[in-house]
Amino acid sequence: MSESFVPLDGWGRAESPFHAGEIAIQRRAGVADKMAPHGRRAIRSFMPEQHRLFFAQLPFLVAGTVDRTGQPWATILTGRPGFVATPDDRTLTIGARPLPGDPAADGLETEAPIGLLGIELPTRRRNRANGVVTALAPDGFTVAVWQSFGNCPKYIQARLPEPVEPGSVAPPEVAAELSERDRALIASADTFFLATAHTAAEAGFAGGADVSHRGGKPGFVRVDGNRLTVPDFVGNFLFNTLGNLLVEPRTGLLFPDFATGDLLYLAATGEMIWDGPEVERFQGAERLTRFNVTRVVRLPGALPFRWSAPNYSPVLERTGIW
Repeated sequence: MSESFVPLDGWGRAESPFHAGEIAIQRRAGVADKMAPHGRRAIRSFMPEQHRLFFAQLPFLVAGTVDRTGQPWATILTGRPGFVATPDDRTLTIGARPLPGDPAADGLETEAPIGLLGIELPTRRRNRANGVVTALAPDGFTVAVWQSFGNCPKYIQARLPEPVEPGSVAPPEVAAELSERDRALIASADTFFLATAHTAAEAGFAGGADVSHRGGKPGFVRVDGNRLTVPDFVGNFLFNTLGNLLVEPRTGLLFPDFATGDLLYLAATGEMIWDGPEVERFQGAERLTRFNVTRVVRLPGALPFRWSAPNYSPVLERTGIW
């Protein structure tokens, strides 16, 4: 079998690879009929060889967990290339744990759902692997993969990383509201990550935790006090994030500061805006997502990289800012 061969049903299970929330969003967007067969090809129950090789070369991995209250959090795990390994095509071993003060750490338990996003900013490649944590170790953990799929390079800003020696871990800065410094970072951001989850039993293997990338021109996130409004651009029509938000509005947002290494974690509730003057006014938006922030955690200098200036995705020429 050639490396380029795509099986007709990589999902290989009787039930749909989409849960009820994802299917409802696909219907609202008018793509449900074509996504039913496409999902079985695009979403696999195992990692293809090219994904396994991709994960093994990464210096960082984005993760989404769900804490004991049901709140999703997005975070970044780092290590030398090779810290993510795949003993077989349904298992990931990750040689890293969240930093002290990272709110995502509370959700890292055996049998807990986890969403993983491998993203290589210089090449704009990204692949997802969602599943459950099966074992914990002092320096890492193991994941049984339920869902494996790739994403296109759209909206990813290319950046070159420069590793820095990690300093002493500063205590987290925790607040109930965004500060002016937080708002300035968000308003200038061109990249953030978004964790969602649907962990009810009826979701089956289509459920669990998920973490995704969002990108746009600086200014694509509107900040009004503790409320953020984000355009949703045309994508792969899987609607993993929006499908989860439909059934569970709680979400976790992560804004990395590529200049300082700060990580800004937000707990929020999300809602979709499908039409109206706000949507029509934003160039390139298919719909909007609004987030009301309920908790803020900042880890100063936590990311052991500093990054080059961005090379913006060419597709952003067709999108606007607020």
